[in-house]
Amino acid sequence: MSKKQLKRAVIITAEGYEDEEVIYPVIRLKEAGFEVDIATKDAKPVLGRLNFPLELIVRYYGKLVDSLKLKAKNYDLVLVPGGFEAPDRVRQQKPVLDFIREMHKQKKVVSAFCHGPWVLISAGILKGKKATCYAGIVDDLKNAGAHYVDEPAVIDGNIITARHPRDVTDLMKAILAKF
Repeated sequence: MSKKQLKRAVIITAEGYEDEEVIYPVIRLKEAGFEVDIATKDAKPVLGRLNFPLELIVRYYGKLVDSLKLKAKNYDLVLVPGGFEAPDRVRQQKPVLDFIREMHKQKKVVSAFCHGPWVLISAGILKGKKATCYAGIVDDLKNAGAHYVDEPAVIDGNIITARHPRDVTDLMKAILAKF
């Protein structure tokens, strides 16, 4: 497969990410032939909630990039994993919200799960959309004008959401089906 045929994905996270919600998608996307970037503010190698060091996954499966400098033209897919702390940090980064909005505008795949939909809410792209999330932010999803669906993975156009770390395989199947 030539470099031009590779699909490009970016996973955007921050300190306190839900470890398995980054590790599994990165490896699964790499296995499916994606070039994978992992974006954090200032390309800082952060720790997961369970103290998994991001640099261990970056070493073999992806490249660490600055979340404040992302360009939609460079990606086919964006994934925002959870861990309540990381998405709350990410949603406060205006350049990330602009990037998410541009990915959505270009009809590229925008996905999030667990607490990750907070970022999509802050980007303002869930109003009128079917989506799911972690039980603790259902009210946030509804208050943002989304139609909450209690299913492992929900697809509405180019937006794919999932509820919980236990639903990561459903999420990845839904994402990969788009490609």
